[in-house]
Amino acid sequence: MTAPKPHFRRALAIPAGMALATALAFLPNVTASAADHTRAATADGPLLSYVVNIRPGHGVSAHVQQAITEAGGSVVIAYDQIGVIVAHSADPDFAKEIRTVRGVNSAGATRNAPLPAQSTTDEGAPKALSAQEIAAAGAQATAGQDPLEPLQWDLPAIKADKAHEKTLGSPDVTVAVIDTGVDDTHPDIAPNFDRAASVNCVSGKPDTTDGAWRPSASESPHGTHVAGEIAGAKNGVGITGVAPGVKVAGIKAGNPKGYFYTEAVVCGFVWAAEHHVDVTNNSYYTDPWYFNCTTDPDQKALVDAVTRASRYAQDKGTVNVAAAGNENYDLASDSITDPASPNDGTPADRVIDPHTCYDIPTQLPGVVTVAATGAKGLKSSFSNYGLGVIDIAAPGGDSTAYQKPEPPAISGQILGPLPGGKWGYMAGTSMATPHVAGVAALIKSTHPHAPASLVKALLYAEANATPCTDPYDINGDGKVDAVCEGMKNYNGFYGFGMADALAAVTR
Repeated sequence: MTAPKPHFRRALAIPAGMALATALAFLPNVTASAADHTRAATADGPLLSYVVNIRPGHGVSAHVQQAITEAGGSVVIAYDQIGVIVAHSADPDFAKEIRTVRGVNSAGATRNAPLPAQSTTDEGAPKALSAQEIAAAGAQATAGQDPLEPLQWDLPAIKADKAHEKTLGSPDVTVAVIDTGVDDTHPDIAPNFDRAASVNCVSGKPDTTDGAWRPSASESPHGTHVAGEIAGAKNGVGITGVAPGVKVAGIKAGNPKGYFYTEAVVCGFVWAAEHHVDVTNNSYYTDPWYFNCTTDPDQKALVDAVTRASRYAQDKGTVNVAAAGNENYDLASDSITDPASPNDGTPADRVIDPHTCYDIPTQLPGVVTVAATGAKGLKSSFSNYGLGVIDIAAPGGDSTAYQKPEPPAISGQILGPLPGGKWGYMAGTSMATPHVAGVAALIKSTHPHAPASLVKALLYAEANATPCTDPYDINGDGKVDAVCEGMKNYNGFYGFGMADALAAVTR
């Protein structure tokens, strides 16, 4: 296995000719005053970002913030409600020193690369629809369908088309897309966009400047595609989302090169919690470690911080939905070889135990973990899996050569909006997750007073049980590509089964 490139990884590159978009870069420059960096200026390390985890509340926070300053660091923001402080320092021993401070539970660097932004590099592009393809699809549309809906094999796969005959979802429900940014000017997204719940969290501190949640022209279209899959308006234009009547918000957490650092993810969950978001969609992993090992003090701090933030959102009533990942890993196995970490430094093969080293937020308690399926309803060739880890499955696309949809759909990938008023195909567990987030939003629309725990329980209970695919030889070469464990009602490929939008609005 070769080490994946250091970029956003939930939207996957599958076989040749099917490269998918993920344009990605480091956090913007964040400067501090000379007074704040009296000690840091003399340190010989790069300026890095850190999370410091303490007991929630102001008292301990004030004491630790003072210690951070005395250690030559600067405080970016303190989330006292969850006991997480984001700080910057150029002292290579900063985390080690702060861990000795009274009241500090854990502390660690969130990255290996320095804070100043790097050049943006495109890693490929989604397959955008041409004007001729748009026109051809529109000619196939039936009464009541948006023009590109005939190409969306994924909607009938979860009975979303039937669900829409009963309801499109409630505008009182909001799904926040924690991602690379959302183009709220897109005609499929603008009608349902929730500006008040949108923000830029890239630095770890909320930036509420108007439009700060949007991707730049050089950044990944990933978040826009995801947002459209969830809540693309049924308005006679383009595609239709799984829940086209709910609101969608953009929480930008991926920096211009696509890295999702801990401080940005923490900010995103806390923002969602405090803005009464009903569902968050998390189609990423928290950089730079694919798996964060709790035996390592830095990585442990990252797990602690994101766990606190995601739990805080859940306790406030938010259902957190996350992608399982695209490496065809068995997340329930005894060991996995991770060749990609740290993806902002010098990756090297390391053997990890996924029971103590976690993909966050995917493997955190309470998070809905989503595997991807293709047009034939089988586990996507790339999708991670694992008994006891995967909760539910949904369409994420696959190579058309492996799983070809029924006409008039022509691609085995997932169609969604792209920035600038365009539409295109992408695939990955990134694309499966918004289908589940959309179904969760329909459940919340049907049961407006349901707490997060009940929404999740209904999501699982209403899923269509899907038995193991055995043997699983997705490319037909005579070799087993993955082994599914479990029973029909719950297994390592599909969890409780395929998400069901119709059940969400009728039960």
